Amino acid sequence: MKWKGILIRYGELSLKGRNRNHFVRKLRNNIKGAMSDLHSVQLRAERDRMFLIADEESDMQKAIERLPYIFGIQSFSPVAMCDADLDAIKEKALEVVGTEETAGKTFKVEIKRADKTFPYVTAELQQLLGGHVLHHYPELVVQMRKPDILLHVDIRKEGAFLTSKVYKGAGGMPVGSNGHSLLMLSGGIDSPVAGYLLMRRGVSIDAIHFASPPYTSELAKRKVLDLTEKLCSFGAPVRLHVIPFTELQQAIVQQVPDNLSMTTTRRMMLQIADKVRDEIGALALVTGESLGQVASQTLESLTAINEVTATPILRPLIAMDKLDIIELSQQIGTYETSIRPYEDCCTIFTPSNPKTKPKLEKVHRFESFFDFQPLIEEAVRNREVIEVWRQNEKDDFEDLL
Repeated sequence: MKWKGILIRYGELSLKGRNRNHFVRKLRNNIKGAMSDLHSVQLRAERDRMFLIADEESDMQKAIERLPYIFGIQSFSPVAMCDADLDAIKEKALEVVGTEETAGKTFKVEIKRADKTFPYVTAELQQLLGGHVLHHYPELVVQMRKPDILLHVDIRKEGAFLTSKVYKGAGGMPVGSNGHSLLMLSGGIDSPVAGYLLMRRGVSIDAIHFASPPYTSELAKRKVLDLTEKLCSFGAPVRLHVIPFTELQQAIVQQVPDNLSMTTTRRMMLQIADKVRDEIGALALVTGESLGQVASQTLESLTAINEVTATPILRPLIAMDKLDIIELSQQIGTYETSIRPYEDCCTIFTPSNPKTKPKLEKVHRFESFFDFQPLIEEAVRNREVIEVWRQNEKDDFEDLL
């Protein structure tokens, strides 16, 4: 069965009013980006739906594989096309139904007659097509409510469009339709899930990662790149900022008592992230913190850490249980990458007894003994910026894996 194209149905953005075109444009651009290497793909956006056309069958199949990950799509269906002629529609209906498993299945015909000049009214056409399909597939049983196979026929001036398959989309809002933020991406389980949830609400993201070589390896960096690439699959490129954090982290260990070093480390990270956020014009910072999960994520710790910035910090996982976060990471495909056993900078100098209720005045006192600002500025200035879209078949890290 050769499909003519794919009918894409909008999700939540269908409810938008005068600014709907803004959301549709974002979705169209995200789909175009996701299909940029499929040269036969074309897009046509309408008010209530979008139509993707691919001349090459291989491009059509790849498009079907990629669309479920693009936010803003409620569902989509491969569509066959024929002339708006009853005999042609009957034959095409048999082809479309023939792509389904029909044994023991229920069936219904649904008609949308946009071309009112078509010589058959809706009810009459339903009977004619339904009878024709049942004659060739007698194992099917007609059922009006929630049938297994729903043959949808859309009759327009340019022809008849038929489909029976409905694939679920990712829902949410098109990435980029609700501003831009900077995700603090550690390489663990939580932060990629936080990025996913923000992207699902239409927020485009850059990501920032703190590396402390030689304590952290190139494999740890590869892990973060793979997580960034996975986030890209949800409809938009992500730029990764890799911060050289070794010198600053060593200074913290030397200058701050062991039980407060984690608090100060998070505060320095947040200051660096805020400077990068300001440079790239992002509106907020995003973290994967969940309340009470570790010592640095108690309310007292979060208060002490937040004190270094007035920038909004978005924490989409703040009230989620760890098991729920793990389950979601498995669903979106980041879990197996996140559990690769490579150290990140947050684990290499973990204190044995970190403060769960750090006193801000003590934090200020010990941080005042050393001027961290030159190291913060240097880390921002010397960061590596990597433009990430989708995973290449071969890259500079392949020999390490």
